[in-house]
Amino acid sequence: MNINKRKGTYKWGSAIVACIAVFIIVLDMSAMNVAITELVTDLNTKLTTIQAIIALYSLIIASFMLIGSKLQDVIGRRKSFLAGSVIYGIGTLIASTSFDPLMLLLGWAIFEGIGAALMLPATTTIIGTSYNGKDKIIAFGIWGGIGAMGSAIGPIFGGFFTTYLSWRMIFGSEFLIVLIILFFSYYITSSKPTIKWRDFDYIGAILSVISLVTLVFGLLLINSPSTWSIAPFVIAIGLILFVVFLLWQRHLIKNNKQPLSDIYILKNKIFSMGIVTAIIQQIPLAGYLFIMPVFLQQVTHLDAFTTGLVLLPSSLVIMVLSLLGAKISKFIHPKYMLIIGFLITACGTFLLSGKFYMNMDPWSIVPYTMIFGAGVGLILSQLTNYILSAIDESKSSDAAGLLNTFRNLGYSVGTAFIGVLLIISIFGGLTASIAQTDFGTSLTNDEIHTKIFNYFEKMQTNSSTELPSNIAEDSSFILNNTINISMKWIFEILTILSIVGAIFSCFIPKRKVLESSVPIA
Repeated sequence: MNINKRKGTYKWGSAIVACIAVFIIVLDMSAMNVAITELVTDLNTKLTTIQAIIALYSLIIASFMLIGSKLQDVIGRRKSFLAGSVIYGIGTLIASTSFDPLMLLLGWAIFEGIGAALMLPATTTIIGTSYNGKDKIIAFGIWGGIGAMGSAIGPIFGGFFTTYLSWRMIFGSEFLIVLIILFFSYYITSSKPTIKWRDFDYIGAILSVISLVTLVFGLLLINSPSTWSIAPFVIAIGLILFVVFLLWQRHLIKNNKQPLSDIYILKNKIFSMGIVTAIIQQIPLAGYLFIMPVFLQQVTHLDAFTTGLVLLPSSLVIMVLSLLGAKISKFIHPKYMLIIGFLITACGTFLLSGKFYMNMDPWSIVPYTMIFGAGVGLILSQLTNYILSAIDESKSSDAAGLLNTFRNLGYSVGTAFIGVLLIISIFGGLTASIAQTDFGTSLTNDEIHTKIFNYFEKMQTNSSTELPSNIAEDSSFILNNTINISMKWIFEILTILSIVGAIFSCFIPKRKVLESSVPIA
């Protein structure tokens, strides 16, 4: 039932509940990045472990997104949304009380990831079915704005709690928000199931989850030299399983059975090319949000809150331009805005590549991070609408599910890929630097390398136990210099990737954008 026809019910209640859900999910993706040092210290773990958990959070969302979209057809959008909220809430409790990395992985990446995958698709259909005409446009506008705001304030939100209270309070505050969502869930209208459990594509669900998890897990294996030999095989297995998933979906469609997703919409050139563009766009953003806190906290020794302050201007620029994009598109076609956005992103990463050096002022990079943010904001403002406008409205749910899946996959790959580049660069850079330095100690170069690399993995928080006092100063200098060099060439790679995105966008067919397209978080 349309909410406008429900007597005694606040008109915008369902929109507010949906927006709150989107807010905490998006917030979670950026709030914890600035808490890396504290997570490493409190949980007695390593940087690569936290990197894996961050990547897996987005990956779990991507892996279960199609399942979450289809589950609405089986149990109805309200039950699907509430189930996701409960699972997400359980995850926040587990994460907030974590005493080791495994518990954080279980609560944050797995439980919260699955909960988010059930909630996100439901927020779109909740708003889409609760409002009509101008009210629907307003509701989706608020929905998109809240999502952008959550991403923008995530670093400062996480930094404040981490520095002045505890990183655990980030998850604790989310648990309270989940309770608010559940309390006001009566605003959400119910829908009747359209398929039965026996018609649900269990094989497709299993294949989609296993293939995507295997793919990103293979990338994360590159973090350790001991697993370099098996990483390509794991990645290949993930790709093969995903191809099998696509073939299985095609088989079901041809036999008039219910697929997990209608992959035939991938034949639409704008949609398929748009998905590739979305993945390309997400990689620099995810990489930036991961390696910038690592640099700022290891080399310039900022706390989590100040790290969030340094990242805040770029986040605000992303938010503002992503919201103003609709107005700008009246004067510049969305396709050209995508190209311009990628080129501006490339300018930002190129300028940033030359700004990492010893004893630098962290505030000096803010103007360049804002240029990067401007490019990302322009892309985000157009990409979703432009891609989904090419798909018939009857297929909008499948299209949104696929696009959301690949966007989160891109974010996960970005965290894993850029993190791997950083690890490999530092590992190799330390080898070269140590070979040219006389430490005046009985330790072998391999032993020194292991200790300095472990020092890096611990976010330079345990010098008293890992580095002998007679080599600590030289080791810290070598490590920070290696990080600076690594940041330079990684941002050069991001520049090339953004230019590739601009070139690829040139080949996306030009068409008129429909106002009825369905947005996604």
